[in-house]
Amino acid sequence: MRFSSLENILFSTFFLSSGVIAHETNNKQDTETINIRGYQVNSIGQSLSASQGYVNHKEIGTRPLLRTGEILEFVPGMVVTQHSGSGKANQYFLRGFNLDHGTDFSTSIDGMPVNMRTHGHGQGYTDLNFIIPELIASIQYRKGSYYADVGDFSSAGAAHFNLMNVNQSPQASLTLGEFQYKRLFAAASTQLNQYQLLLGGEKQYYSGPWDDVDENINKTNLIMRLSSNQANESFSITAMLYQNTWQSADQIPTRAINQGLITEYGSLDTNLGGKSKRYSLSANWQKNDWDASAYLIDSELELFSNFTYFLDNPEQGDQFQQVDKRQILGGELKSSDYLSWFNKPIKIISGLQTRFDRINQVGLYQTENKIAYNTLKQDKVDEYSIGLWSQLGVELNEALRLTLGARYDYFALKVESQQAADSGKENDGLVSLKANLSYQWNDNLELYLSSGEGYHSNDARGATLKQDAVDILVSSFGAETGFRWHNNENLNISAAIWMLDLDSELLFVGDAGNTEPSRPSTRSGVEFSGYYWFEHHWNIDLELAWTKARYSDTVLEEGKYIDGALPFVASAGINYVTKHGWQAALRYRYFAPRALDSYNQINGSSTQNINFSLGYQWHKAGLALEVMNLLDSGDHDIEYYYESQLKAESSPVEDIHYHPLEPRSIRVKVNYQF
Repeated sequence: MRFSSLENILFSTFFLSSGVIAHETNNKQDTETINIRGYQVNSIGQSLSASQGYVNHKEIGTRPLLRTGEILEFVPGMVVTQHSGSGKANQYFLRGFNLDHGTDFSTSIDGMPVNMRTHGHGQGYTDLNFIIPELIASIQYRKGSYYADVGDFSSAGAAHFNLMNVNQSPQASLTLGEFQYKRLFAAASTQLNQYQLLLGGEKQYYSGPWDDVDENINKTNLIMRLSSNQANESFSITAMLYQNTWQSADQIPTRAINQGLITEYGSLDTNLGGKSKRYSLSANWQKNDWDASAYLIDSELELFSNFTYFLDNPEQGDQFQQVDKRQILGGELKSSDYLSWFNKPIKIISGLQTRFDRINQVGLYQTENKIAYNTLKQDKVDEYSIGLWSQLGVELNEALRLTLGARYDYFALKVESQQAADSGKENDGLVSLKANLSYQWNDNLELYLSSGEGYHSNDARGATLKQDAVDILVSSFGAETGFRWHNNENLNISAAIWMLDLDSELLFVGDAGNTEPSRPSTRSGVEFSGYYWFEHHWNIDLELAWTKARYSDTVLEEGKYIDGALPFVASAGINYVTKHGWQAALRYRYFAPRALDSYNQINGSSTQNINFSLGYQWHKAGLALEVMNLLDSGDHDIEYYYESQLKAESSPVEDIHYHPLEPRSIRVKVNYQF
């Protein structure tokens, strides 16, 4: 393993600290007991809709993950793929959306937003590589736009990650696998008077299975958290550090493979990739009925890509660089209160959210061999938002609950563009209303009816253009009805029928550096999730999602289909855990063929994948085997249909471009609890 001087210092400090903490912790009793059971928790009488849920730390640990971003696949119906190098954000698909890198699905961690506004690679960019999966305490997910406390990017839904305050036993693990996969993880915590100190770290290397590209992943994650949990007051301060560099094997055109120019694991441009970093400091405080949080984030991304090869520049090629450098400052203040209305208790929760993005550089550049020779677009952006929200819940009778919500969001932005005509200031505001009705039929069954307005923001650079400017805020309306059945903590079933209308899918296209007006759309679907526990050792789950996604207007020479929208997704798993130390998991995922053009004349192929893990924990030592893509499926991870031009071609060719699933790979992990 190769370590830079900075990384040597950081990791040496971390492991020395971990050794001290391990010694101290072994002389103390556990300070926290985690007994929450995630999917097995009975949320009847608490949930607002049929499509929200909770995943706990232990459940996350049972599932083999090829990439960190796949933790979002704990959201039923979510598909996480990759079209490029492992260091950049994944592609996400949910409820008929090709969410690209995060637009229309809001993600946060301990009060910090993950989605990036006005980002160099795409609006809503959601990179989860800075998260260490072993240190996630829980995931709370909510699909739809029915929740007052979630604003930007939440039309399709939202997920919130909670980090651990205490690691029960100091631990370290080393994972080695095919294609030069190496990962080192360690974490420890200790008691400091009334405080708990948590330290965690991750180091990862990976070359990948590609013929002519060594991904050369070099990822570092460090976390330090100081927390306190008293009778009626708790707080935490968290520092996180993430650094990553990588080379990329981007999507490839089908014709290049058919012509024998490359294999499925080859590349037409072998000099792509990027580097990324994220540093953050955050604080959370809770006392009685008040909650407060604040955060400061420093983030940078430099990314080199080439999707069209020699289409725009037959001589130097179409390689380009995207740059994003910013600081984000923000926070939230929330309070709860109880009133009485005709002798019926009313719970009111209200909040104030604020966020300021100081984007020092967001740019798009033409490059050759990663050397820029032309600036297409370069800007500085200040983007500020404030959100006010309130939610009122009342029990109309013993079985019927009504929850009403409202929020107001205000955005103000300033763009300083290299093209002076594109500079300017803009602002906009939007009111969103929400309503949820729940009826508890009996102890095992609850029915739901939900509706709400949502929105996503557009790239600020598109809002200040003198021609073809886009709205800052684009609204949506969604509704669903469904049920949840929970029986004796062995069976948990939920189902929902939903719809979502989006006024406009106007977005700034980061890959091209301009705005592309899109069209209003409508989506509808049916979802089913079922989880069953056989006594204490076995459990199985099945998640199904059907979606119909169409444009809702008529445009000359354009069809109705939304390209990339997945019409059907299925996921199933079986897990085996014993008190004697054995653990096994088998996970299956399928998504159906989908339209790649608006007429549904070009279709992508279906994709199936199975991951497997088997492990044994003997006292303090453990050994685990993970097999990714167990059956060595040759299916595609993602597909697009667009024009590109190869070096020997004299004109553009429309073609399917795809990124293959990574071939079967075996990883072995050894761990030790001190």
